[in-house]
Amino acid sequence: MVNYRFLGRSGLKVTEIIYGNWLTHGSQVENDTARACVRAALDAGITTFDTADVYANTAAETVLGEALKGERRQSLEILTKVYWPTGPKGANDSGLSRKHILESIDGSLQRLQTDYVDVYQAHRFDHSTPLEETMVAFADVVRQGKALYIGVSEWTADQIRAGAALARELRVPLVSSQPQYSMLWRVIEEEVVPASREEGLSQIVWSPVAQGVLTGKYLPGQPAPAGSRGTDEKGGARMIGGFLENQTTLERVQQLRPVADELGLTMAQLAVAWVLQNDNVAAAIIGASRPEQVAENVKASGVTIPDELLARIDEVLGDSVVRDPGETAKSSPASR
Repeated sequence: MVNYRFLGRSGLKVTEIIYGNWLTHGSQVENDTARACVRAALDAGITTFDTADVYANTAAETVLGEALKGERRQSLEILTKVYWPTGPKGANDSGLSRKHILESIDGSLQRLQTDYVDVYQAHRFDHSTPLEETMVAFADVVRQGKALYIGVSEWTADQIRAGAALARELRVPLVSSQPQYSMLWRVIEEEVVPASREEGLSQIVWSPVAQGVLTGKYLPGQPAPAGSRGTDEKGGARMIGGFLENQTTLERVQQLRPVADELGLTMAQLAVAWVLQNDNVAAAIIGASRPEQVAENVKASGVTIPDELLARIDEVLGDSVVRDPGETAKSSPASR
């Protein structure tokens, strides 16, 4: 079964493996398969689920709400996000304005078929809206009982500090940061993680297997396997393209197999276990297009990778690892 960890300095516990439905529910896989994946997650002991209103243009929230219907709500932790446009993409249909936040939470709750979400997250930083307006709106969502905690996604260290200062002033619990993080993408380590530790936030990391690259299924010099994310024209291929174009990276990933074998893990399990070695990481988000993938990936929970193997991983990957903290700022649009 999956272990639990506290989220930031809060009293909220989440499963250290979270089931997420970015690029899958309502898009890459059929609804019946999506429901089977959610059932597999529940059967494996996962009680924490992450989604966003923009995933599959709201369809992912709808599918997740249907899949969780009938489950005891108090036994689940449901996370969703707001920022990107949904619907007709009108003038106020994106960003973190008061209008967009207060309207979006109601839409998310309706689709998820719940009265509240456990964590409501700012999906990016909004340079077009005063941060105080954003944080007051999030505080109102919490005071209305529509969210219990708030979080951010892909915010820089300075943005996290500024948001945390306002959250303290408003007396609302800002508990989490949701960045991309993997063996190959470590841009949060230098600045975001230290700032989060100072402010009492945990990381909930997405793409711990580098969108599938760290599973080892993408072989150097060969086309992406049929049916993989690397061939998904709905968005997956674009997201993974940067990794697949680098043959050196693909070769080095193959050299991680002996490390996984030594630990008795698959390559995917090694990748998920690796991010969980960071003590500021509360949870790793996994996705799945088949139920058996969920059952396999949860085996990364509770794994300890010895220091000598962590050092070997660093040696193998070398300069294929992206570490530049400036990459975080690039993920938030300069304007909307």
